Amino acid sequence: MDITTAVITCFSKYATFSGRSRRAEFWWFALFNLGVMLILAVIDASAGGPHRWMMGGEGPSPVGTLYWLVVFLPSLAVTVRRLHDTDRIGWWVLLQFLPVIGPLILIWFLATPGTPGPNRFGPDPLGLPPGGPDGFTPSSLPKVPRR
Repeated sequence: MDITTAVITCFSKYATFSGRSRRAEFWWFALFNLGVMLILAVIDASAGGPHRWMMGGEGPSPVGTLYWLVVFLPSLAVTVRRLHDTDRIGWWVLLQFLPVIGPLILIWFLATPGTPGPNRFGPDPLGLPPGGPDGFTPSSLPKVPRR
């Protein structure tokens, strides 16, 4: 998945909190949002002129705030779907409010691979069979001891 596909997917699933999202979808969307916010911060700073910073006019940037309002819901939704892919409930997103260690644990959860095959939140977004990447599932035949 490339960045364009990830952004289109996240905006098309604007408020869809069910299902699962791949790591690529989540991280490309996060990188896109970071880039847009940096560009908007530069635009806001240059639009205010050099005196904005000298006069103590450091406040929330109006364009950045507007963009944040637009992407808040899809960002939250893709985060919940990413947690679903790791077989965790979406409430784990509240971990980010736990000082210092909470965001680190949440990043760890978001960076770990999803469960192979379907889980309680839906089918594998990678389309892998239940046995994992090699496609093999454990045999239902009884194990016979070797001599």
